[in-house]
Amino acid sequence: MTPLNSSSIFGPDVWWIVLIKVVGVFMLQLLWCLFNVWFMRRILGKMQNRKGPIMNTAFINGMGQAIGDGMKLLFKETFIPNNTDRIVFSLAPVIAGICAFAPWAVIPLAGEVNMFGHTTHLQVTDMPVAVLFTLATGSMAVYGTVFAGWSSDNSYSLLGGLRASAQMISYEVAMGLSLVSVFILSGSMSTSQIVEAQAQHMNFFGVDVPIPSWYAVALFPAFCVYFISILAESNTPPFDLSECEQELVSGYSTEYTGFQYGTYYLAEFIHMATLSALAVTLFFGGYRAPWPFNMIEGIDQGWWGLLWFFLKTQVMIFCLIWCRGSLPRFRYDQFMGIGWKRLIPISLVWIVCVTLMRATMGTSGTARIVLMGLMGAVALGLLAWLMLGGTAEEEVEEPEGEFDAFAGGYPVPPLPGQELPGTTRVVSAQRAALDDDLATTKNGVDA
Repeated sequence: MTPLNSSSIFGPDVWWIVLIKVVGVFMLQLLWCLFNVWFMRRILGKMQNRKGPIMNTAFINGMGQAIGDGMKLLFKETFIPNNTDRIVFSLAPVIAGICAFAPWAVIPLAGEVNMFGHTTHLQVTDMPVAVLFTLATGSMAVYGTVFAGWSSDNSYSLLGGLRASAQMISYEVAMGLSLVSVFILSGSMSTSQIVEAQAQHMNFFGVDVPIPSWYAVALFPAFCVYFISILAESNTPPFDLSECEQELVSGYSTEYTGFQYGTYYLAEFIHMATLSALAVTLFFGGYRAPWPFNMIEGIDQGWWGLLWFFLKTQVMIFCLIWCRGSLPRFRYDQFMGIGWKRLIPISLVWIVCVTLMRATMGTSGTARIVLMGLMGAVALGLLAWLMLGGTAEEEVEEPEGEFDAFAGGYPVPPLPGQELPGTTRVVSAQRAALDDDLATTKNGVDA
């Protein structure tokens, strides 16, 4: 499939076909969001071995629970606190919602299809810099968070907005650098052309293997950097530092209620699906069928491409939910260190390696084999540095002896190894009495 080259931004399609595709994508995201709410609750309930309203109901009732939550937020009173910037406060959730939907305009859901007698690509539009458009809209989405924190006149919200801005600077750079190697290898920034480039078979030292050349395999370090970056971009734990409830009481959205809060909730799930769909498009062949189904002629042509696209995207969403339910939250210094000290240097080194490989792609012989081996060694070294690098934490000596709980003016609990004055004798007497009771019970059982 080639990009839609036309004087119109929407290609050669007539206006009502474009309108159908826009409305269809919008409605699809709303319905998919409802499913993902049920899907996330179901997966987290299974992983954490707990039962709740979603675990004990069937699929239809579970979807009804998600619809009920949305309807409650839709009709709930919208409250705007005093001393807020009312215009910016009301505009912030609108920005977040628009930026969550906008990237779907350039994501190809399938190839050419027949729609009411017209042949069209199942994609709203395409452009030579489509991937840059998605990065730009993702960067603009953070303004919805920053404006919410700044305009709320609340310290918790302001801290959440500041964390979101630092998060954007750290991980947007890493995400953009991770995609440079994709542009180099595919020779394009068009989403449709990147999908078609991955449909080609892999070539191992001159041997053609009927396996799609997914960039998640060929550019594995870049995919690892991109996956970590989308965790941060979607505020998925362990990277939800802009809204974590433990210390910020929901952060930037603390002062929002009703439909405005529901807009942030909707944008979060839409953004998760958007980033997953981009990962599938750029690294997993988009709507093209995986091996061994790709050897069946026509299995991913026409409307069949929708099946493979949504299956791959749902698997990626499952991986994000898996991280949400299994990884603990980082400290803020660790969070910033991963972006600046790990992901960005890895991306820069990998870009140099991919550039060298691209420059020698037309050559053959020993030089190419040596270069491929060096790139494999560099990739393994970068992953090892990402996973195992760091400095050992200094051991802190535990204080011993009696502890004055009121030394700082207010009571605090003792550290390990410290004892409160006057409690040692009481605890020792209770322990001795418990030992006597256990001995008496044991003697009675033996008798």
